[in-house]
Amino acid sequence: MLLQEWQLFLLAVQFMTRLPVPGDVPYSDDLAIRSARYYPLVGVLVGVIGAIVLLLAGQVLAWPVAVLLSMAATLLVTGAFHEDGLADAADGLWGGSTPERALEIMRDSRLGTYGAVSLGMMLALKAAILMSVTPWAAALLLVGGHSLGRMACVHVIATTQYARDVGAKFVAPRVTPDGYRVALATALVVLLVLVLGLGLVAAGSAAVLCVALGQLFRLIILRKLGGYTGDCLGAVQQMAELGLYLGAALWL
Repeated sequence: MLLQEWQLFLLAVQFMTRLPVPGDVPYSDDLAIRSARYYPLVGVLVGVIGAIVLLLAGQVLAWPVAVLLSMAATLLVTGAFHEDGLADAADGLWGGSTPERALEIMRDSRLGTYGAVSLGMMLALKAAILMSVTPWAAALLLVGGHSLGRMACVHVIATTQYARDVGAKFVAPRVTPDGYRVALATALVVLLVLVLGLGLVAAGSAAVLCVALGQLFRLIILRKLGGYTGDCLGAVQQMAELGLYLGAALWL
């Protein structure tokens, strides 16, 4: 049983990052669906890598440089997976006048004006916020943002229907009830760490805005598309992560 859970975690790592995993990890549609329980834990891993780079670089480089290097490290680890989704979703949602046109635009690999502006502003805001707080607070925010942002993805998968037509060879992202509980438990542990490290008020404010921005974007895609796509999940993660940073920055 422990071996299977480890394999599910490795599948989640393989799906959400560019980190190497053993080549003999078994795969099936059922295992892929069940691996969603570990998305927040993968976020912890990505955030810890960013935090380590941040704290080490901060010892020898100017603070803004350290922040940018830590963000670059997380982008390299994930292959800018969620950032790419944000850009595509922005192009489709604000460039398409109908749901069909929006979905068509999202399939286009070219970057449009809405996507470029959204991505640039997202990265700039996150960098500015991390530069404005202490090194240890920034390290905690990186871990919390990446983990709770991926919990927002799990929530959207669990509560929202898929927007595209699903073919016979494609399995839409899903999460099992027990998988949702495991993901939520991980998120709550991360939130507890934020409370201990940042204080109850700052952590509580961060959690509220994290949920608020993630849910706001969920409402937008429901109104525009009637459901979510993979690109929308990337955008949800980015919005929730930004919400956590903003909420904490109000008090730090």
